[in-house]
Amino acid sequence: MIKLEKQDHIAVMTISRPEALNALNSAELEGLKEAAEKVREDEEIRVLIITGEGKSFVAGADIAEMKDLDAEKGREFGLKGQAALSAVEALPIPVIAAVNGFALGGGCELALCADIRLASEKAKFGQPETGLGITPGFGGTQRLPRVIGLPKALELIYTARIIRADEAERIGLVDRVLPPEELMPEAIKLASQIAANAPVAVRNAKAAARRFTGAALYADLEAEAELFGACFDTADQKMAMEAFVTKTEKTPFTGK
Repeated sequence: MIKLEKQDHIAVMTISRPEALNALNSAELEGLKEAAEKVREDEEIRVLIITGEGKSFVAGADIAEMKDLDAEKGREFGLKGQAALSAVEALPIPVIAAVNGFALGGGCELALCADIRLASEKAKFGQPETGLGITPGFGGTQRLPRVIGLPKALELIYTARIIRADEAERIGLVDRVLPPEELMPEAIKLASQIAANAPVAVRNAKAAARRFTGAALYADLEAEAELFGACFDTADQKMAMEAFVTKTEKTPFTGK
C-alpha cells in the first residue's frame, strides 16, 4: 500500500508493506505510479517527501514475484518498475527521499529518482541484483552512474555489495546522514524551506536542471529493460532466486 498524506504545501508518500520490508511487487508499483499522478494533479503540493514504513525504505523488487518470470515477462516487469519510478522523478516539484532503512535494488533505484536524498544512520544501500542472476532493471544502470560516476556505480553493481549510510554519503549517493529520530523532522524542515520559495521559480529550476539528463535517460532505460528481461531466461537466475525465496544456499553460477 502507498500512503499519501498532505499538510499545507508538503506531501509525504510512505511505502507501506512492512511485512515484506516494503518490497515492490506489481501492486505496489501501480500504487506508486498512481500516487505520483495524484501529487502531480494537486497544485497545492510544492514538495514531496518519500519514505518507508518500519525498518525499511524499500528492500527491493519482490523476488517471489520475479523468480518464475521468463524473458518477456521480465522485460514487462522491468518496464512497469521503470514507469512507476520515472513518474516520481518526472514530477515538476522537488522530491526528497527520507531513507529510513534498507534501500536495496528497486529501493536504491527509487531513492535515485529523488532530487535530494537524506538518510538515517541505519540506512543501507546497494544494487544486489547480480547476486540474484539479473541486472538492475528499474533504472539503476542508468541513474546510479549519473549520480556517483560510472566507475563507482559499476563497482557496486558488479559486486552486489551493500554499503552503509556513511559510505553512501562519502561517494555522493546521499546528501546527509542523520540520527534516525532526526530524519523525518529534518526532511520536513527542508521541505518547508523549499515550499516557502516561489513555486514557479522552484519548478522552473528543476525543469532546467533535468532538461539535458532527462532526454538521454529515457532512451537508455528502454535498453536496460531489454537486458534485464534477457536475464530471466538463464538457469543462473532461476537458481539464485529460488535459493533466495526458499532461504537455501546458492550453488555456483554457471554463466548459462
